[in-house]
Amino acid sequence: QLQASGGGLVQPGGSLRLSCAASGSIFGFSAMGWYRQAPRRQRELVTLRARGGLTDYGESVKGRFTISIDNARNMVYLQMNSLEPEDTAVYHCNAVHSGLSFWGQGTLVTVSS
Repeated sequence: QLQASGGGLVQPGGSLRLSCAASGSIFGFSAMGWYRQAPRRQRELVTLRARGGLTDYGESVKGRFTISIDNARNMVYLQMNSLEPEDTAVYHCNAVHSGLSFWGQGTLVTVSS
């Protein structure tokens, strides 16, 4: 089970850090990351990190967002800087294990002045 938190209202140019807590060990997951879905838009990749460390970022967040994983605490974080109104979306934590994709409930991020 994955539990995301940390969303909220932030002004353009601001920062937020999202957290995703896994109910068990994340050591066995082949990849973990974040996706987002804005109103009336399809879900899109924010970032995904494979077990070996290879990390992919969506084009619109490159250079602004950073994923980090704490295996000891079974936590995945998303540091979001220089937020823009276009970043407004529900952010979902994702984990891949044995070819299966697992999702947590989302956390809403609203970027507005």
